[in-house]
Amino acid sequence: MTTTAPAATPAPPLVPVPGPRSLPLLGNLPAFGRDPLAFLVRLRDDHGDAVTWSLGPRRSLFLFHPRHIAELLGAVESDYDILDIGWAFRQVVGHSLILSKGAEWRRKRSLVQPTVRPRQVRVYAETMVDCARTAADDWQDGERIDVQREMQLITQRIVLRTLFGNDLGEQARALGDAMGVAQQEIGEEVRGLGILLPSWVRTPARRRMLEAVATLDAEVHRLIRARQAAGAAADRDDLLSRLLAARDEQGRPLTAKEVRDEAVTLWAAGHETTSTALTWIFHLLSGSPAARARLDAELDRVLGGRPPAFEDYEHLTWTQQIVKEALRLYPPAWLIAGVAREGATLGGTPVRAGTIVWCSQWTTHRDPRWFRDPASFRPERWDPDAPDPIPDHAWFPFGGGQRTCLGARFALVEAALVLATLAQRHHLDITPADVVPRPGLLIQPAGPLTATLRRRTPGGTA
Repeated sequence: MTTTAPAATPAPPLVPVPGPRSLPLLGNLPAFGRDPLAFLVRLRDDHGDAVTWSLGPRRSLFLFHPRHIAELLGAVESDYDILDIGWAFRQVVGHSLILSKGAEWRRKRSLVQPTVRPRQVRVYAETMVDCARTAADDWQDGERIDVQREMQLITQRIVLRTLFGNDLGEQARALGDAMGVAQQEIGEEVRGLGILLPSWVRTPARRRMLEAVATLDAEVHRLIRARQAAGAAADRDDLLSRLLAARDEQGRPLTAKEVRDEAVTLWAAGHETTSTALTWIFHLLSGSPAARARLDAELDRVLGGRPPAFEDYEHLTWTQQIVKEALRLYPPAWLIAGVAREGATLGGTPVRAGTIVWCSQWTTHRDPRWFRDPASFRPERWDPDAPDPIPDHAWFPFGGGQRTCLGARFALVEAALVLATLAQRHHLDITPADVVPRPGLLIQPAGPLTATLRRRTPGGTA
């Protein structure tokens, strides 16, 4: 399936223009914090493709053109550093790959990347389907469910089994709750005044954050110690075992702290992002009977009533297009930023060292220049023979360049197989139809999405 096509016209020269007036010290933070998504759309529509603004006292530049975004993402590691987005975020990911740079980043990437290669994703596909089937087995016709909560339970079970090799029993709920608190506090800090506070300040939110991280650390370190004590006798193929067995070119393993940081980062990235994407997918399908009917037909044709398997993924083309279109309209991750080094340029224009250069999946994915009728859910726009070519980096839910999310393949396969497994057996009719997106660390529904389950029989209707 074709994902992108070359841009029809070259990018305009990068000529930064001033954005909205800012306040002393706070800059544009109050306006951004009130409604970040609307603020970014105004930056694009009122000012142009390259807009200067300020998040607090630091100078920033926002990019909206795909060519400029592609150049920025391709220059991370050479001309730009990844932005450290705050105290709360560091508490969760530590010094993991996501915040490393230079030689340390290259070393950690070489150690972590093999754990999520396509061959490993194939191994984990059976777990993805099994966890989704377990949930579907418990669903009853006519039952009302909290869609986001159900998707979280499914993806948490998947990530715990693939990462740690088991469901962790009674600890699973406590760990899931702790991760939920951590992600909520990160989101609140990013869009509020907390991002400006020194690291030593202990607000109630930061104390909640430290308690949540302590819960995560205690269990992850216990698992690491148990796996190290078992040694080769454990004979496991989960991500934790692979992280512990990884060696760099000098034969050095990751330290226990490094394993903790990578494991928790993989957990955070692999759990909440996919559950959020699935929540939006079922919301969109509930409001699009034609798209859901085409999905039903594809599942019946490809699967013939049996559960999906990894080998079916490439044949579930409409399923993949639904996932891609949902990631376009509601990308879970919605902001990327790099900090310019000395000598950095964009579009041939010098960028002052220390400038934070931003781009947003939300605004570019919904730009009418690249997507006809951008607010509409239209999976057919991803048909191989679709008439409107989509420029490179007009769709970038997993970032781009060397820093592309290592788990992108895992996430796409997981979303498609879980969707296929659940939709094969149930329609989810969601109310209300109008849902407000709320950006925090991820873009999630502002309120609960409640669905009525309608059982369907493969080859039949709900």
